[in-house]
Amino acid sequence: MEINQITINHLTEPLGYDLDNHLRVDFNLTSSAAMQDTKKRVVVKADQEIYDSDWQDYKNNFFDFAINLQPRTRYELTVSVKNANDESSKNSFFETGKMAEPFTASWIGNSNKDLQNTLLLKNFALTKPVKSARLYMTGLGVYEAYLNKEKVGNEILAPGVTAYDQLVQVQTYDVTRLLQKSSDQELLISLGDGWYKGNFGFDGGQDNIYGDRQMAIAELHVQYDDNSTETILSDSSWKTTSGKITKSAIYYGEDYDDTHVIADWEPVTVLDHSKEILHDRLSLPLKVNEYLPVKEIITTPAGETVLDFGQNHAGWPEFFNRENSGTTLKLQVGEILQNGNFYRDNLREARAAFHYTSNGEQKWVRPHFTYYGYRYVKVTGNTKPLTKEDFRSAVIYSDMKTTGAIKTDNAKVNRLLANVMWSQKSNFFDVPTDCPQRDERLGWSGDADIFSSTAVLNMDAYAFFKKYARDMQIEQNNHDGMLTMYAPAMGNDSGGAAIWGDAATVIPWTVYEAYGDPAILRQNYSSMKAWVDWISQSTSTPNLWTGCFQFGDWLSLDGENPAMPTGKTDEDFIASVYYYYSSSIVSAAAKVLGHQEDAAKYAEQAKAIKQAIRAEYITNNGRLAIDTQTAYALALRFDLIPEEQKKRVVSDLVTRLGKDNNHLKTGFVGTPLICQVLSENGEHKLATQIFLNEDFPSWLYAVNLGATTIWERWNSVLPDGSMNPEGMNSLNHYSIGAIMQWVYQQVLGLHHQENGYQKVEFAPQFDYRLKHVQGHYESSYGDLQIEYQLEKDEKHTIEINLTIPFGQTVTVKLPRTNGQVQVNGVSESLPLTLTGGKYTISYQPVTSYIEYYNLAMPAKQIMADQELVEKLEPINDVFGFLKDPKNLETFSGSSLTEMNVMLPFINISDDDFAKIKEIMVQTPLASERKFLNERRTV
Repeated sequence: MEINQITINHLTEPLGYDLDNHLRVDFNLTSSAAMQDTKKRVVVKADQEIYDSDWQDYKNNFFDFAINLQPRTRYELTVSVKNANDESSKNSFFETGKMAEPFTASWIGNSNKDLQNTLLLKNFALTKPVKSARLYMTGLGVYEAYLNKEKVGNEILAPGVTAYDQLVQVQTYDVTRLLQKSSDQELLISLGDGWYKGNFGFDGGQDNIYGDRQMAIAELHVQYDDNSTETILSDSSWKTTSGKITKSAIYYGEDYDDTHVIADWEPVTVLDHSKEILHDRLSLPLKVNEYLPVKEIITTPAGETVLDFGQNHAGWPEFFNRENSGTTLKLQVGEILQNGNFYRDNLREARAAFHYTSNGEQKWVRPHFTYYGYRYVKVTGNTKPLTKEDFRSAVIYSDMKTTGAIKTDNAKVNRLLANVMWSQKSNFFDVPTDCPQRDERLGWSGDADIFSSTAVLNMDAYAFFKKYARDMQIEQNNHDGMLTMYAPAMGNDSGGAAIWGDAATVIPWTVYEAYGDPAILRQNYSSMKAWVDWISQSTSTPNLWTGCFQFGDWLSLDGENPAMPTGKTDEDFIASVYYYYSSSIVSAAAKVLGHQEDAAKYAEQAKAIKQAIRAEYITNNGRLAIDTQTAYALALRFDLIPEEQKKRVVSDLVTRLGKDNNHLKTGFVGTPLICQVLSENGEHKLATQIFLNEDFPSWLYAVNLGATTIWERWNSVLPDGSMNPEGMNSLNHYSIGAIMQWVYQQVLGLHHQENGYQKVEFAPQFDYRLKHVQGHYESSYGDLQIEYQLEKDEKHTIEINLTIPFGQTVTVKLPRTNGQVQVNGVSESLPLTLTGGKYTISYQPVTSYIEYYNLAMPAKQIMADQELVEKLEPINDVFGFLKDPKNLETFSGSSLTEMNVMLPFINISDDDFAKIKEIMVQTPLASERKFLNERRTV
């Protein structure tokens, strides 16, 4: 029995975070004992014991309790477990920040508001050995602190992104080690404009959105070995001057002059800036989480020198300086090459460059107060040859643990899933941005809404989303319950649209459901209600949502006006569906939190909205008034169709997809839902076909064109490799990567879960095109590992391997069984209920997962199999007709049955159809014959 990991409010040993006087302590456990024989306990101590849960039955893997915490205090925490034969304990700790304790320090800055890099300096002496020391500080816009010339902490672009007029986060640093070197100390703070003051936003951006002067506030609390204390405050005793960064901004990049001599120190200006906005940190730190090496140094046809890092990402380039003093090295970034040459036009107004003027010192060089989205870096100004080893790229994102991954036997699918992960890393940058490269990088709520269910599978995103939920709440408080298009709003008051605004309810609820922790609901419940109430007050039609600006099915392909990216699906229908969904969420959240009156009120409201939607958009016989893929998907996903009419709507969706050549026409709203509703309603084979399509529009279209992240548009790059001339072409936009949720749930089999994955329903839907799938999801209980192989042998055996962590219960449901399977060699009946351990499950399906030809298949698929065509050609002239490339191109998507009905010159008799069918049903697909031959060889 061993405790492996402890988290406190979803953080590991949190230092200075806002804990809200409420702790959620999760732990995972390795044990061979039964759950019902196990007990658990948590004890929290400071100078003395302040909380003891006492021994209690292990019914779950967490403790959740209110606790009265004191500011600037370290608490030791011990989790213990025991059974009749064993006992184990593990220690952790957390430390509070300033909490409600007022700052006695002052905001300080330089008298010159226009400095691009304000430096603030304090020299002081410590006369006794230091036992412990904490630095509580923040800066506007962004800062780095140095103690005795060593950087404090490893985070980037602190204090992160917030509405700085409402909330400025305070960081807490353990600086004990940095003060041990000598008695003479130097604390230096370096400031940049960042999001606070630098140019930011659309159409050339705005300057000074939240303020016009760089500033900082700091308290260094020192405890000596003799337990006496001393505090060094930011005050009038500090000095200030200008640093080596001559210009920086998020879009601009950075110019750094290392020849600049830092001099002309002067007294700081003490500033009258609010301390009421100071708040213990919510944000996970932005960190360099990995480095990418240079894959290739390219000389382009235009004669440019370009570094290819092989992967689109967010971060910054670093290099080892070998240039002589006075030489300026210039780096520009881009996502793609065009005609083999460097390209950056899709970055729009973002300069996105780094200029470094060398002082002749050989050392590693990096930017400080900006970041970039890129794969390629163009280098100019160098006087010496470039080598791969002298460059690297720092991958920067919020410090989240990767929790999920999937791998299949399809290399293109694997690349797609990797692209989803890379786009999440690139855009989970303190807020969930739309893109990391151009003059935008805003916390768009709609993108975050539709991707949140995927995000919480890929990474441990609870703390990340809880902070973003606070950002949304701040904007709602400033806009009478309405949620702005992005949060923080950066001075833009526009908003109030469906999906984008519904992030106010959807994100907190999605996160609660994924982790089972209601803290995010407690934080945001009032704003969740306020959003739904704002819709009720703003709509022009009771129980529907009409009369407001809407984005529609953004960037869909079925719009009747190509200039309008909102699509063909009725905007009021989309809005009304989300009005219903958000009302339902508020009711459910109220129930969780014990607000029974609200639960009943919003449940009744949701019922009335559903009835109004049915009356307006669905006939009595179940016909949907809007014939679009997205409309059908919404109706099925949100259970708007009476059960007895659902079969018809599924059929109508399949028909609609058939008319669209079984390709997506959906935008932001419909794309995450289509495959889900198909798989949930008996059409998993069609869902898989759509997922695996490779021509435009499809997920694999971008993979075939070399994408290493998810694109904003289905065709941000055209088939010839050129950028789509429509504009607005980010090549790192996670939205349509939301399909990965479907892969986790339907393909890997994580179909349903309860209480933070304490209970899991494993119910994969198998498909012949993905015969080998493996993946995992690491919840607070531990890592649930899944692997399966279809058609393992000539008996068509399916073999599944499951590794289940202690405390988790997995119900197993499998397709095409006779009700019996082998579990670790023993025959068992389905459904299975499995607890912690390793299991091998095998069975022979009642029908195999070898796919054969059939009459419904399109002509292009049949004609691509020469061996099949040779058998079929003597039966009917249609196969000779289709051998003509022009004819095949014209009718490639049509089945033989459809051609026989449509074309008067095609005559396939019933007798011929019977002969064709007989051959087809005995002939495995070409890809299947290859698989069978390989299996026989093995």
